[in-house]
Amino acid sequence: MKKVILTIIAIIAIILVILNAPRIINNNFPETPKREVILYYYAPSLDKDDQGNILCSRKGLVGVERKIPVSQTPIQDTLQLFLKGELTNKEKSSGITTEYPLSGLELKGASLNNGKLALEFSDPLNKTGGGSCRVGILWFQIEKTMLQFPEVSSVRFIPEELFQP
Repeated sequence: MKKVILTIIAIIAIILVILNAPRIINNNFPETPKREVILYYYAPSLDKDDQGNILCSRKGLVGVERKIPVSQTPIQDTLQLFLKGELTNKEKSSGITTEYPLSGLELKGASLNNGKLALEFSDPLNKTGGGSCRVGILWFQIEKTMLQFPEVSSVRFIPEELFQP
């Protein structure tokens, strides 16, 4: 009797493996629910005056669509993805650029209070500093990426020395 039950269990297990084999082979497991976000990077060609001078303004910001898993922390998840600075070849060929990732720059925390988003970073290599044009663009990219969330009305950086010329 024990052998019959074990044989039936083994047959059922084999049938389940066979039925799921195409899913296993093709990685067709149910996907984690995703949400669309926009990461804002920079296209210098869109940020010029009549004489062709780069303005270093928000005019050069370009949104690229990405999908992130639905989670309790979409703001942090979006920012972490943004900081990786991963552009597709198509985006690069269209003139979109980014200096991200910045070596050593690490998000330490994010807090939202009455629409004010405070982002705390560690920047031991001082990669967020530089000329006013550069740091302005670095700042604008993060700011616009975060302002896409309706609950965010303003963005500030901790420590305040970040993104300073």
